[in-house]
Formats: sequence, C-alpha cells, structure tokens
Amino acid sequence: MSEGSKKILVGVAWPYANGEKHIGQVAGAYLPPDIFARYQRMKGNHPLMVSGSDTHGTPVTLKAADDGITPEEVFTKYHELFVDACLEMGIAFDLFTHTDTRNHWDVTQEMFLRHLENGYIYKAVQKQLYDPVAERFLADRYVEGTCPFCGYEGARGDQCDNCGRIYDTLDLINPRSKLTGTTDLEVRETEHFFLDMGKMNEPLLEWISQDKEHWRPNVLNFTKGQLQLHELRGRAITRDIEWGIEIPLEGYEDKRIYVWYDAVIGYLSAAKEWAKLIAAEGGDPEAWREWWDANVNPDAPGYYFIGKDNIPFHAIIWPGMLIGYNDGEGGDKLNLPYDVPANEYLNLGGEQFSTSRGRVIGINTVLAEFQADAWRYTLTALAPETSDVEFTWQDFMDRVNNELVANWGNLVNRVLGFAYKRFDGAIPAPGELNEVDQALLDDVRAGFESVGALYDAVKLKAALIETRRLSQRVNQYLNERAPWTLIKTDPEAAATVVYTAMQAIDWLKLLWAPILPHASQQVHEMLGYDHPLFGRQYTQRVKDDRGTHLVLRYDHSGASGRWTPDPLPAGQAMRKPAALFEKLDADKMAERLAATQQE
Repeated sequence: MSEGSKKILVGVAWPYANGEKHIGQVAGAYLPPDIFARYQRMKGNHPLMVSGSDTHGTPVTLKAADDGITPEEVFTKYHELFVDACLEMGIAFDLFTHTDTRNHWDVTQEMFLRHLENGYIYKAVQKQLYDPVAERFLADRYVEGTCPFCGYEGARGDQCDNCGRIYDTLDLINPRSKLTGTTDLEVRETEHFFLDMGKMNEPLLEWISQDKEHWRPNVLNFTKGQLQLHELRGRAITRDIEWGIEIPLEGYEDKRIYVWYDAVIGYLSAAKEWAKLIAAEGGDPEAWREWWDANVNPDAPGYYFIGKDNIPFHAIIWPGMLIGYNDGEGGDKLNLPYDVPANEYLNLGGEQFSTSRGRVIGINTVLAEFQADAWRYTLTALAPETSDVEFTWQDFMDRVNNELVANWGNLVNRVLGFAYKRFDGAIPAPGELNEVDQALLDDVRAGFESVGALYDAVKLKAALIETRRLSQRVNQYLNERAPWTLIKTDPEAAATVVYTAMQAIDWLKLLWAPILPHASQQVHEMLGYDHPLFGRQYTQRVKDDRGTHLVLRYDHSGASGRWTPDPLPAGQAMRKPAALFEKLDADKMAERLAATQQE
C-alpha cells in the first residue's frame, strides 16, 4: 500500500439488533477494523469505516415474537445499546447506521432493479417449508435441523455455524420450526425472485485467482474451494414475510426482499448516507464515489471485517452481487473487495458465544465494570486471527495485571512520576546520548516500520506483541541505567536517561494508540501536549420518511496523532501523572474466576 492520502473502505459486519453484543463479536468483527482504521488515519490515509445494525434479520423478528413487542422496538433498543458500547469502547465509525432507513431501502431497491436489468435476477417457483401450526412459510432462520454436510444438529436453515457451508433449507435433515417447534413441516410451492449465483461462478473464480496473496489462507482456500466445485446456483432473495424491504415491482406486495441480500448492500448504502450527512454540512454529496466508484477511484481498497461464519457472504455472494451490478451498459462500476480479513471464533467453555442462544458476555455489561482499554488489549492479545481461541476470566485478569499493568502501565507510571517529581514537572533537558541511549531510541523508532507493517497487514495480534516487546525493552533499559540512583551522583546523566525513556514512551504511545486509544491520549496529555491524538465520536438523530434514527459518527478534524517519531520537546511542562490502568483484584474477580473453573 502506498503512503498517505489513500482512500480505504473499511466495511464492518452488520450485527443483528436482537440483543446485547458479546465480547466474541467485538473480538472477531468490531475491534479489529477500529484498530486498522485508527492506524490508517495516523498514517495520513482516509479510511471510511461504515456499518450499522441489521434490522431485517430473522433474529430480530424472533426476539420480537418472544418479547411480545414489535420488530421496531427490538432493533431500536439494541441498536442504541450497541452505539453506547461503541462510544465507551472507542470504536470510531465514520458512520454506524441501520438498515431500516429510507436511504438503505432506496439503495437496495436500486441494486435489485439493476440486477434484474442486467439478467442476474430471475423468477422461479420454489419449494419451501411451511409450518401448518403457525400457518406460514418459514424463512431460513425460522428453521433448524441437522447440517447435510457435517451432521451438526444445531444448523440453521441456510447456513451451518459449525462448518460454514451454505445450502438450501430443504437440504436440512430433520428440520423443525423455531416458531412452534413442530417437525411436521410441509413442502409447498411459492414464487420468488432468485439471484443467479451460478452465472457469477466463473467471473468470481477469475477474480479470486488474481492478486489475493495478502488474503488469510483460511478465507482464500474456502472461497476457492467453493468456486472450483462450481456449487453456486440460483438463490432466492425474496420471502413470504411482512418485515423487510418492499420489492420495487407491482404485484408482490405480500413478499419482501430477504435479509441476506439487503444486509451486504449496507456497505454501499452507509457510504451514501455518510455523503448525504456531510453534504448537509457543506460537503460533497458524491464523496462516496472516492471509495466506491471504479470510474472515479479504482485504487481504493475495500476491507471487510467479519467472523468466519460470514465468509461465504463477503468473499462469494457480495463480490458476485457487485459483478452482477457492474455487468451492464453505463452506470456506476463499483469496486470489488480488496481483502476479507475474517477472524475465527472466540469461544467460551469450548463453545461459541451466541446471542440467540443466550451464551454471552455482554460488552455493555463488562464495560460498566472494567476499563475499555483493558478489553481492547485483551481481545487483541486473544485475537482469533487464524484459529478459534478460548476466553477465560483467569486469562483476562492475567493479561491485564501481568502484561498491561506490569509492562506498559508500570513503565509510564514510574518514568513520568519520577520526572514530574524530580525535574520540576517538566521534560528534562538531556545531555549527550551515549551508545546505550541511542540504541534504545533506534530500536523504538524502528517500531514505526515493523509495527506499522503489521497493522497494515491486519496482523493485529503480532502488532501488539511487537509493541509490548519494545515497551519491555524500555523497562530493561531503565533497570540497567537506574536514574533514581544515578541522580544522586550525576544529575545530568540521570536527566539524559529520563529524557531518553520519556522520548521512547512518547513514541510508544503512538505505537500503542490504535489498540489503546484512551491510555495513549492520557499519556499524551501527561507529557504536556494539548491537541488530541484522535478525533471526536458523537451521535446524531437523522430524520427521513421512515422515522428518526440514531447514527454514530466520527470527526477526525483536529486530531494530532501522526505515525512519525517526532522529537519530544525538552522543557515542555508536564501534567501531573496518574495511573493508566487498574489492577484487577482476585477477590473481586472470585465469582467470575470460579465460573471459569466450572466451564
């Protein structure tokens, strides 16, 4: 990736608005793109990070039925709860919206008509499961059964959470209705619109075979395997339901566009909504094209951050939809994904977290008790980038206390506290640096290259490990040079050691900043800087003819964080230091630690 001013689309998985989001989802899909986007902003690039709540997902309607309320009430509650979590966690979306807006309806219907015009949508009669007890056709997620590929007994109606394969609901073994529990399901015929995925197989295979060395092996191998088997076939994109986006054609008022088709369009619709919002503030309503329109900027890479269960939708279906959209005369030509850095699962007690099955550690709940950066650190250290990872409360406590507090927190506290006390609250002026001092600064300065390359490659766990190593390198330097002893006999030499350590800390705060934005801002201020490292997150109420919806936005103007090893100004007045992190007490954690032992 070239340096500076590059437009980068950062697409983030759209969460179902059916419950409090859990730490597994944050670790897999929501924290990684924020770390990546923060780094890119510091580099001078221009990421557009967009997502929103998936309001049309079947889990929303199931939750509404269970709670005896409307789908609107369900998604509004949990959409706003997740916005609160993002604000507290520091997940800085340029726009986090939802799919029940006029803008999203318009963009989805326009894509539907474009696919229809380009010959990628056709009508056909489909056999579908019907629940005679509920007296209704069952959409995919209203059905569970045994996976026809791996035998997993809790498979959903359109995709297996265990093996990741997608299939037709009728292929499910021993299907049962999630509405009534009945297994006496009937197969009835109903007419629907289908996306011609089979027509996309060859173009997708050609696309996936070109310049994908940067893809994670599990994502690339899965995608190639599916396409090489030529398993793609027409897939229904409408359902006999009342909740969802209306079909923009006469005669289909009792059907709706189904969620799997409309949700992925959200990446495009959110970018367009963002452009409308900035246009209302004096910006360009066509600004979205800088990230999307291949005729305007074909070199804008799109990264899609998801969990592994979403690989088929983002590495096959969404690129296929974009190919189908582009395959016509005139009109917009949209950029296909550059990378799909899907994560594996963060598990609990050997099983997946699951909102719908009530197996969660809710992010809003734990943010009320523990520091946001403690979670950002731990979930990055545990990042399931290449394999499933087990979460335990013991591991959480150990990583916070033995790594975050003992390494970075202790380094900052002892150096800044000593400097503030012994050098009149200002950055000490150094004498001439010796070889040991210079070697330390050379090592930390090199981190802007090594750590930066890891952030750029979305190897976030490795970036954390390398930054932690550099922090420990400074701790070792201090132990060897011992300025608290040296100051008694050679104050000038002690000042040089302290300045050297503070210069290293000033640089390390930047290396840590994408992962630990709150702590880095605190270090920044304690060192005496005035301008914020990052921009401002804020919420806004947006009104259209479908109602008023809450969005999360980010203003990057005024941010001073740059990915450069600038010199620390000697003599700069400091602010009184305070501890960065809270050490976790085993007695207060006893109940959670006991639960870990039982899992």
